[in-house]
Amino acid sequence: MKILITGSAGFIGYNFSKFLLKKTRHKLIGLDNLNNYYPVKIKKKRLKVLKKYNNFKFLKLDLNDKNKLEKIFKLKINIVYHFAAQAGVRYSLKKPRAYVESNLNGFFNLIENIKKYHIKKFFYASSSSVYGNSSQFPLAESSQTRPINMYGLTKKNNEEMTDIFFKNTVTKCVGFRFFTVFGEWGRPDMLIYKYLESIFNKKKIFYLNNYGNHIRDFTYIKDVCEIMYTLLKKKIDKSHQIFNICANSPIKITSVLKFIDLNFIKKPKIIKRKFQLADVKKTHGDNRKIKKYLNKKFYTDIREALKNTCSWYKINWKIYH
Repeated sequence: MKILITGSAGFIGYNFSKFLLKKTRHKLIGLDNLNNYYPVKIKKKRLKVLKKYNNFKFLKLDLNDKNKLEKIFKLKINIVYHFAAQAGVRYSLKKPRAYVESNLNGFFNLIENIKKYHIKKFFYASSSSVYGNSSQFPLAESSQTRPINMYGLTKKNNEEMTDIFFKNTVTKCVGFRFFTVFGEWGRPDMLIYKYLESIFNKKKIFYLNNYGNHIRDFTYIKDVCEIMYTLLKKKIDKSHQIFNICANSPIKITSVLKFIDLNFIKKPKIIKRKFQLADVKKTHGDNRKIKKYLNKKFYTDIREALKNTCSWYKINWKIYH
């Protein structure tokens, strides 16, 4: 089987690629444009790990390069996992066009080829950001979607495009609404890694938004990979499914920081500040649908997951500095 993974140098794309390479003998083709939203050296370090596997091939490619993209589909791809996207909520206030070009135009170029070449299964990354600032929790897949930033809006649009574009086709589609995924090899712009960096860099101040009153439904990357791998093996019975990928266990940000502190002697300097634009105050997803669909009974305890993340960071912190 030949699997195409876009965004293979990114956080989720890398971890899932490695998970598949260790679990299977499938041939993987990884795509990434290696943009500089965060340090490219982190992405290159991830790729260095993946390139050790003989059944992995990497191609540097932007999804807006239509001609090169179609050439890849002529290699007889069976399944597509799509993680390539312009990430970052606050960044969408500064560079909204980047989200249109990557998350909309690039996404359409991809699904156009998926449809043309009759790909059997298409899995893609959506986000909890599609829900916006809800006041009713937990958020189920049937809950109203009201994104409050460009990032969330493009992800909602991806879901709607997929729903319409693949009607009456052979392609089975699955969208993942990810809730605050974290873990080893995480993105440096995310809260946990910002905090870890401030522990190792004495000059780095950690800014705690909304005075630490945010609540998030953190989801460990290893649980995410296991779910996506199980879905790969499972027969998809509908043309388009949406799943919340979350632990269904919301926790206050300040509690997360205290759990991290247990793994270190030093604590960083923290400056609390007001609520930031484009943020949502709380995320809490309902994961009953995916648990029932896959018969998954448990998720990794956040304290254990944070301990694993901290242990990994202690060894690899120089990659982020």
